[in-house]
Amino acid sequence: MNWSVLIKQFEAYLQLEKSLSGNSVEAYLRDIRKLTQFLDLKGYKMNPLDMQPAIIQEFLEWVNELGMTPHSQARTLSGIRAFYKFLIMEDLISADPTETIEAPKLDRKLPDTLNVEEIEQLFNAIDVSTPEGTRNKAMLETLYSSGLRVSELVELRISNFYESLGFLKVTGKGDKERLVPIGRDALKYIRIYLDGIRCHLQIKKGNEDFIFLNRRGAKLTRVMVFTIIKQLAQKVGLNKQISPHTFRHSFATHLIEGGADLRAVQEMLGHESITTTEIYTHLDRDYLKQIIKDFHPRS
Repeated sequence: MNWSVLIKQFEAYLQLEKSLSGNSVEAYLRDIRKLTQFLDLKGYKMNPLDMQPAIIQEFLEWVNELGMTPHSQARTLSGIRAFYKFLIMEDLISADPTETIEAPKLDRKLPDTLNVEEIEQLFNAIDVSTPEGTRNKAMLETLYSSGLRVSELVELRISNFYESLGFLKVTGKGDKERLVPIGRDALKYIRIYLDGIRCHLQIKKGNEDFIFLNRRGAKLTRVMVFTIIKQLAQKVGLNKQISPHTFRHSFATHLIEGGADLRAVQEMLGHESITTTEIYTHLDRDYLKQIIKDFHPRS
């Protein structure tokens, strides 16, 4: 029996026998869909009745790497457990593959993740009355809006800024290029920076195409971005060790917590394909833009 048939039966069981609300039923189904998305990405041709504990453990490690919080991991595992308890009750399987899986510890710290309120606090503390502040606002909005690595941020080029389409072309690890959607706020502040600040700089030769420049007209360094973020955290009294990667991790976490498709998040982050054949089916660009619009807190 395939996934869709058994998920449909599970849905009916939750509605009719457990009398759960529509929201609760959808939450359970979303947990199962996350697992099926992972199986598709991995290239595992496995029906629900053949599930192995090692696969579920691998799934949990994967969503952890993508940025899902321990609390959400535990909630997802709970939904998968409920599904397999249903299959046992229906005499479709004899052993529960989730039985030996330990739930993530909920007190585990994620020091490099910010909640939405902390993101807002940092952004609101930037002094946009100064040229550097205007640049920093555009830069950090972009970092968080698109989930970029710091190396990708400092290498962003005007020629790869597709403003009318709402996309950036990014060069990631191994010089691999990808298109990532960029949110409304980041687009607005990049345009303010380009028109109001950058156009007045004496740009050094060879730096004409880089978006973010220092006051001397040269490309920003990774160290400078780290320093800007550290000083901003000190300014607002944020008691966390944060770095440029914090914004990338928070980007992924906030999308996943909001219910975004895991495959879309993986593609936007520029993670390597995790299919064994390394053949990756790229998602429709309009769909990626819709993911940002629907699930990103600042879009």
